[in-house]
Amino acid sequence: MKFHVLPGDAQVEEFTKTGIEGEMVICREALIDGDVRAENLEEFWKVREEFLAKSYPESKTNYHETVVSQFEKLSDLPAAAEVNLWFEYELFCHVNMWFCVWLLRNSKAELYRVAPIAQTKDDTWSGFGGLTSEDLKECFDARLKFSDRDIKLGSELWTAYQDRDYSKLRELSTTQSACFPYLKEACEAEIEKEIRPKQVLQELKKDGVEDFGEMYAAFRERAGVYGFGDDQVRRLLTEI
Repeated sequence: MKFHVLPGDAQVEEFTKTGIEGEMVICREALIDGDVRAENLEEFWKVREEFLAKSYPESKTNYHETVVSQFEKLSDLPAAAEVNLWFEYELFCHVNMWFCVWLLRNSKAELYRVAPIAQTKDDTWSGFGGLTSEDLKECFDARLKFSDRDIKLGSELWTAYQDRDYSKLRELSTTQSACFPYLKEACEAEIEKEIRPKQVLQELKKDGVEDFGEMYAAFRERAGVYGFGDDQVRRLLTEI
């Protein structure tokens, strides 16, 4: 049985058009934002639910029904299962993928990385955005299988991220793996996450940028490596 972990609801429509066989699992978390420390998975879900309810009260979603239930599809997979992780290159997706690899670290299923095909260097942080169903099929055809070494790396990256062990992240960021392109850039962005994004927004405000749409576009251009959505950028603006 095949599973496809998509990086968000935005990819569902085009993915459906591809005709690629398998069940969709929608990653609706933004683990780049907020506390992720917990002693076990049950506590982890509670920590995340409380953070999102406090930080984004306007969303008013049932966290377990909307988010946790998707991840639970990856529990108790049969040995013959195949899990395809469709994640982009920026930190937002890197962190979510690290978590998924950690979740699946003891699974007997085969894991594959499906990455976006960046047409130009400027498209690197655009991910799957704008890709057609034909493009997605091309991405799938070029997928890479996770080796045991890759799975170990992904699990260690998640643990270091969860513990805010930046020394370990720096060490892991130098690991060469085709399944983790732009790893060094992502880890460096994480290490600077509490400072650099706010600096960029402060620079934009100093330049006289007030319209949110214009500011968000400029932020993406200068700090696309973070992959922040408009919700994260709006929240950052309240903190500067």
